[in-house]
Amino acid sequence: MKILTALLLLAAAVSPAAAATEVYIGISPGGAEVKKSALAMASFLPARPDSVEDAALAESLRDIVRADLLYSRYFDIKEDPMSQANLDAGKESLAWWKGLAGHLITGKAQDSGGVWTFNARLYDLAKGKVVMEKFYQGEKRALRRAAHLFADDVVLRLTGRLGVAHSKIAFSNNSTGRKEIYIVDYDGENLTRLTSDNSINLLPRWSNDASRIYYTTYRWGNPDMFEIDLKAGKIRPFTTFQGLNIPGGVSPDGMTMLMTLSRGDDPSIYALDVVSKKAKKLLKGFGVSSSPTWSPDGKEAAFVSDRSGNPQIYIINIETGKTRKLTRMNWCDSPSWSPSGEWIVFAGRETSKEKLNIFVTDLTGSQIRRLTNKAADNEDPTWSPDGRLIAFTSTRRGRREIFLMDADGSAPHPLTELKGWSFTPDWGP
Repeated sequence: MKILTALLLLAAAVSPAAAATEVYIGISPGGAEVKKSALAMASFLPARPDSVEDAALAESLRDIVRADLLYSRYFDIKEDPMSQANLDAGKESLAWWKGLAGHLITGKAQDSGGVWTFNARLYDLAKGKVVMEKFYQGEKRALRRAAHLFADDVVLRLTGRLGVAHSKIAFSNNSTGRKEIYIVDYDGENLTRLTSDNSINLLPRWSNDASRIYYTTYRWGNPDMFEIDLKAGKIRPFTTFQGLNIPGGVSPDGMTMLMTLSRGDDPSIYALDVVSKKAKKLLKGFGVSSSPTWSPDGKEAAFVSDRSGNPQIYIINIETGKTRKLTRMNWCDSPSWSPSGEWIVFAGRETSKEKLNIFVTDLTGSQIRRLTNKAADNEDPTWSPDGRLIAFTSTRRGRREIFLMDADGSAPHPLTELKGWSFTPDWGP
C-alpha cells in the first residue's frame, strides 16, 4: 500500500460526519568498501568448570556475539577450537593468539536459574593487556541484549563507529487479523507484539532515546496518534486532532515532532511542540503532503507532495519555509533521511508500468540510484542507525514482509518469518 494513497483513503474515512553473512559487498550508496581487520574469538567458558548449564549459556552468548560481529562486516573472525582450551595459560596463550589477530575476545558466563551473569573482555594482543571489560547480569529475556551490547561495544572500540546489534525495528503486522505494532531485534530475534488494540495500527516512529514509540491507531475511531512508553509498559493517547494524526519523527533536540495532520482539510505537514502540543502548519498551497522526515541537523525536512500532479519528494527549510523539489519521477513515497545527512532513501517508480522500488538520491536530486529491481513491490525504506543498512517491505515472496539489505542494495534478506503481512517499518536508534 502506497503511503500517500493510504492517506487519501484514511482522510476520506474520517472526513467530517535477520541471516548473517561473511561475504562483503560495498555497503554505501557510493559503493565504498571497508577493509576488514582480523579479530580473534576464544571459546566463552563456564564460570563453574563442571556446570553444563554454564557451558551452554557461554556457548549461546558467544554465538550471538560472533554473529553480530560477522554481520557488521568490519572483522575477519579468527578462531581455533584446538587451542582455545589453553586460554587461561596467560602470556603463552595470548602470544599464540597474537599470531592470528590484533585483538582477542574472551568471555565467561554463569547460569543461576532465574539470573545469569556474563563477563567479557577485549585484549589488545600487541600490548598483551585487557583494553575493555564488561559485566552483565539479568533475567533470561535480557540475554540476547547483553550479547548485542557487548558486540556493539567492540565495534565502537575498534572502529570508532556505532554498531547496530542492540537496535530494534518497529513495524505493523496483521497476523492476528488486525494490524498491531511489533518490535524485533535487528537480527529478527526477540519478536514482541506491543499492542492488542484489535484495530488498525500503523506507521510507528521511535523517540530519539528508543524509550517510546508513536503510532497511528483507529482505537477510538479517529486515526489518532498514541504513545507507547516502553519502560513503563504503558500506552496512552498523544494527539487526537480531528482527522489524520500521523507521526513523522522527533527532531534531534527532542522538542518538535513532524507529523501529518488533516484537520478536515487535505493532509499537510505540521510541526508539533511535544510539550504544549501546539501544532504549526509548515506548508501553504501544497495540496496533499505527507511522510515528513528530519534531516540529521534538524534544519530541514523531506516530505512527499502531489503539488506537481504525481507525488514527488520535496525539501523544506524549517526556519525559512523555503522548499525545493528533489525528484521528477512517476511516483515517489516514504522518504527517509540518512544518518550521515548525505542521502535520502525512498520508494518510487520511474514509469507507471513498473512496480515500486527502493531508490536513494543525493540532496540535489542529480544522483538517483535504484537499489531494488524486478523483485515485486518494495516500499517503506528506513535506515539503520549507522546508515549502512536499509529495512523495507517487499512482496517478492508473495506477501508483504520486512526485508533488510546493505545500503547499496546488496544482500537482501527477510528479517523474520512472522505470518501475515507487515507494513511501515521504522529502525530505532
